[in-house]
Amino acid sequence: MSAQIIDGKAISEQLKAQVKEEAARLSAQGIQPGLAVVIVGENPASQVYVRNKAKTCEQLGMYSEVHRLPESTTEEELLALIGQLNSNERIHGILVQQPLPSHFDQNKIDDAILPEKDVDAFHPVNVGNLTSGHEGFLPCTPAGVMELLKRTGVELAGKHAVVVGRSNIVGKPMAMLLLREHATVTVCHSRSANMADITRQADILVAAVGKPGLIRKEHVKPGAIVIDVGINRLDTGKLAGDVAFEEVAEVAGAITPVPGGVGPMTIAMLMYNTLESAERAAKRQQVK
Repeated sequence: MSAQIIDGKAISEQLKAQVKEEAARLSAQGIQPGLAVVIVGENPASQVYVRNKAKTCEQLGMYSEVHRLPESTTEEELLALIGQLNSNERIHGILVQQPLPSHFDQNKIDDAILPEKDVDAFHPVNVGNLTSGHEGFLPCTPAGVMELLKRTGVELAGKHAVVVGRSNIVGKPMAMLLLREHATVTVCHSRSANMADITRQADILVAAVGKPGLIRKEHVKPGAIVIDVGINRLDTGKLAGDVAFEEVAEVAGAITPVPGGVGPMTIAMLMYNTLESAERAAKRQQVK
């Protein structure tokens, strides 16, 4: 193995330490950053994620609420809860854990959260701000990838970045954030022809499709930076990324592991967004 391992766990700890310091400063002024997480149903993976978010809030000195709703909850009931959280001044960030049960309209739920409390950055206002370059929250996973690249010292301007995956959660916003940093960006997806020919041109390759081992040695240019966003649970119970780690690490210049790469950064960026929301709320209070 020749690739440098990009340690997302270590970098996330650096970021969380900064958030903790700023949260303490803000709390001393009477505004404790607060995050409300809503989970509907009993999805085991979602339960783990929600516990981790609440635990991290506690570690960083932030206020946390977890609202656990049964799968039988109606859309109207969930929207009513979101309305209450929107008006709750203790809450600066609202996150509705995905996936929701099938009887919910995900777009309607995303739209119901106030843009200034939308720390997941799924509201159309925040999506538009990302596209236009205006101030707004950045989606946690793509923003976490950008922090990994910056704190690893990767120069993006003028580089060719290839994003494999076009989801609204990762692929599309990832491409926009790379464009912001003046990279030349190509997006591959399920209908891309000759994908390996495209990915082999990448200086920075980001895989975010949810297919274990999709990216192999033949997809990677020697020396490329490979970011694996995929988190897939295999039949054996082990976690695996979208990148065949062992073989790709033989040719890549740097690579993120799974677990321990992008995953820890997602929660760290969620905390960062919640802190930022609280800071904006404090400024609005000062204006009053």
